[in-house]
Amino acid sequence: MKIIWLGHSSFRFEIGDQVLLVDPWFTGNPMFPADKQAEAIADTTAIFLTHGHGDHAANAVGIAKELGVTVYCIHELSKWVGNEGAEVVGFGKGGTITLGDVRVTMVNAVHSSSIDFGDGLPTYAGGEAGFIIRGEGHSVYFSGDTDVMADMGVIADRYAPDIGILCAGGHFTMDMQGSAYAAKKFFDFSTVIPGHYSTFPLLEQSAEALIKALSGVHVMEPEVMEPITI
Repeated sequence: MKIIWLGHSSFRFEIGDQVLLVDPWFTGNPMFPADKQAEAIADTTAIFLTHGHGDHAANAVGIAKELGVTVYCIHELSKWVGNEGAEVVGFGKGGTITLGDVRVTMVNAVHSSSIDFGDGLPTYAGGEAGFIIRGEGHSVYFSGDTDVMADMGVIADRYAPDIGILCAGGHFTMDMQGSAYAAKKFFDFSTVIPGHYSTFPLLEQSAEALIKALSGVHVMEPEVMEPITI
């Protein structure tokens, strides 16, 4: 499996026979080099969205239409994606999408969700979510934007993720200390990768606090477009 950070909360997963983009955001993403977008989306088989905010969903329709791939997201957001002309499948929390050798289950998160980009006031986009991505003998918990929540105990018990990709920037989500608390309180990760940080000055810029708090866990600070092979 290869996990590739695309900056902010955007990730590419090369897992099993699939190439998945989760929350791909390039336009306005100060961490992502514009000349690398073609490489970042090459061979994509599906796109998954955790929620509707622009720093997660603004580029999804364009990419899906360019590549001819399907977007998978919560029902209400799927109606907007479909109306914009992309192929889409809506599903809900607890639902699982099976794509070849890979299964993706939507799980709960605690945040908000709206189409907050484009013209006009924000538009309701259904509930916020995370994902469990299973393949190649691994279970990956992709937290999406969230704070620490008791539901993490259920997620850990039911899906036993060994890899955690946790939002950790603070201000809009849990910070590094919150992510460390969640990892220690609820999970038994062998690998943790932080996300949703370093993008803007108001977010945490370093994962050092997470690394220090999770002794015995392999905390990997990702580099944009540098594959992490697991």
